[in-house]
Amino acid sequence: MTLLNTLLDKQVELHISGKKTPIRGKLINLGSDIMVIYNGQQFLYIPLLHLQQLTQYEESKDEAVIVVPAEMPFEDQKDISFRKILMNAKGMFTEIYTSGNQSLHGYVTSIMNDYFVFYSPVYHVVYIPMQHMKYLKPYDPNVTPYSLNQERFPLSPSTITLARTFDQQLKKLEGQFVVLDIGENPNKIGQLKSLQNNLIELVAAGGETLFLHMEHVKTVHLP
Repeated sequence: MTLLNTLLDKQVELHISGKKTPIRGKLINLGSDIMVIYNGQQFLYIPLLHLQQLTQYEESKDEAVIVVPAEMPFEDQKDISFRKILMNAKGMFTEIYTSGNQSLHGYVTSIMNDYFVFYSPVYHVVYIPMQHMKYLKPYDPNVTPYSLNQERFPLSPSTITLARTFDQQLKKLEGQFVVLDIGENPNKIGQLKSLQNNLIELVAAGGETLFLHMEHVKTVHLP
């Protein structure tokens, strides 16, 4: 990533797909397919796939100088990659952003070929295609979601066996009542009737049938 190497340890502003407001912070690490930004409070791991625009900026006199902590969330910071970061994040309380106005807070529990499984105290088991994760924020190891006891978060809570790929996992959910994209759109809640040729047949509340392309589904969970 020689194009961005010149901006390492510099203050940057970037826009990522799905998020209206820009992200500001110090660019502290680069991998083949991921970048790491420190915003003064948290580390953000952002897949380069979703980078729309990045520029260097000079902080104003009123802004506090960003000092990067010596201790990083993950031990191995050399040759980082998206998949390695997900592996390191397993069992760690994190925030995952896919799109819209809501983030998911919880734990990465399993990593498959093209999707991963996330356990949230709000949405429970969530299936997330890797291509739709816009960023991952690790929390301090001593922090738990909503200050609840650690025992409330089993790392393998799902009774549904996992398929290797996202489309195969959706096939396992045929006939189930599902919520797509965290339910931000009421039309994306209903019975997953079938999946064929990447098209999802969803029966909505009133009995009407909707068809959605699987590539645009960012999250799936059972209510």
